[in-house]
Amino acid sequence: MARIAGVDIPRDKRIEIGLTYIYGIGLARSQEILHSTGVSPDTRVRELSDVEVATLREVIENRYTVEGDLRRTEGMNIKRLQDIGCIRGRRHRLGLPVRGQRTKTNARTRRGGKRIAVAGKKKAPKK
Repeated sequence: MARIAGVDIPRDKRIEIGLTYIYGIGLARSQEILHSTGVSPDTRVRELSDVEVATLREVIENRYTVEGDLRRTEGMNIKRLQDIGCIRGRRHRLGLPVRGQRTKTNARTRRGGKRIAVAGKKKAPKK
């Protein structure tokens, strides 16, 4: 198992897909990294040599913000929006959609599961 940026990449995946397990690297960025390092996208992670793993690790650490640093940066950006009290910050704080989506219907992911009213429990009639 190759360990890059603190993430164990699955051995049986193609390296093109395996790199997407790192937070901050999607398919397009993975392809860009492989093109710049000269590693074939079709090779499996278990087939990579130590030199190839080292070059991939070096390129990712030097050129891109990934994993913990990226999470921290995004968290600070959201915190800044909340501190200045802008509408996007307030929507983040309330757990509502931030980018102008409707909330009368839909928005279940941000608002939570479907809320249904439950009538009071009826008492058994006396005999």
